[in-house]
Amino acid sequence: MARNAPPAPTPRDTAVNAPHSAPDAIRRIRLSSVRLPLAVPVSDAKVLTGRQRPMTEVALLFAEMATEDGHEGLGFSYSKRAGGPGQFAHAEEVAPDLLGEDPSDIGRLWTKLVWSGASVGRSGLATQAIAAFDVALWDLKARRAGLPLAKLLGAHRDSVRCYNTSGGFLHTPLDQVLDNASAALEAGIGGVKIKVGHPDRREDLRRLTAVREHLGEDAALMADANQQWDRPTARRMGRALEEFGLVWLEEPLDAYDAQGHAALAASLDTPVATGEMLVSVAEHAELIRTGAADVLQPDAPRIGGITPFLKLAALAEHQHLPLAPHFAMEIHLHLAAAYPYEPWVEHFDWLEPLFEERMEIRDGRMLVPRRPGLGVTLSGRAREWTVAERELGHA
Repeated sequence: MARNAPPAPTPRDTAVNAPHSAPDAIRRIRLSSVRLPLAVPVSDAKVLTGRQRPMTEVALLFAEMATEDGHEGLGFSYSKRAGGPGQFAHAEEVAPDLLGEDPSDIGRLWTKLVWSGASVGRSGLATQAIAAFDVALWDLKARRAGLPLAKLLGAHRDSVRCYNTSGGFLHTPLDQVLDNASAALEAGIGGVKIKVGHPDRREDLRRLTAVREHLGEDAALMADANQQWDRPTARRMGRALEEFGLVWLEEPLDAYDAQGHAALAASLDTPVATGEMLVSVAEHAELIRTGAADVLQPDAPRIGGITPFLKLAALAEHQHLPLAPHFAMEIHLHLAAAYPYEPWVEHFDWLEPLFEERMEIRDGRMLVPRRPGLGVTLSGRAREWTVAERELGHA
């Protein structure tokens, strides 16, 4: 070695002094508005009281992203009965602001998209459209890392307790409800939720009695009133339902009646669950502040995606609240697996035709996929049900 030659670089020196590679960039976004038909029109308590019409389809907004380095991500949001065209239109308007951006900067990009459409607000339809992009960015990040999303977030478990809802709607005859409940448990699902809120409360009690007797005392059973009752009715029904040993009583009151839910939760042994209809972290924070929910039920697509969901989960964890995220199990399975306290995830088979893969269920639990990202890809049926499409960027 020459006398005045510099010392050979150490691995650390090499890493520090190496030129920085250029960040990856979003080069293409494909938006799809999909109309998923339901085999049977669906009715809950809001239909029986004339507030809503039976639900015949679910509108979904899909966002597919690709980057300069060849990474891809898939995200979705949804709406029921109305709102699908509005979500798609808003997504079309703000999507160009993502082109050329580094997909790793998810928090910054969420804020950028919110401010792109700030004049229409920072919740509701606007952020539900943003949710499709946000989920796609998280899916892309996990795929690039070669990890399931739950592992990227930091999983506490590899499977999550799950319960079925789709077999217990009010339009379903009781005999069929019982058959559906048995089929769910035989398929390995861990619990069953049925709808209540008939105009005649005796019908609710008759159906719940039959389901409890059919399943036995040890089966996990939930009841969902879908915001049907006023405060006095909720108190009376809450007391009447205590005998059924419910895991929770869901949405007994208007979704925005935090004070009423708090008073009811304090008066009942049965846990009160709510939150699915709220569309922002701030609204859920009010539930937490008032003690309105024994079980919090946020919906990531409704509150703007995974980024705000994680903020909400931190608030819920601080108050030691159980979570039972609403709908969209393909997303919520990963988020529930990353929550410290043992959660539940809702099994709905409605969206299954949209994806090539199926969630695996065993011994009452839904297993986190080992595939990278969300672990799902769009099916040919999803393409067939597409009613509007827009591609931005370059192939």
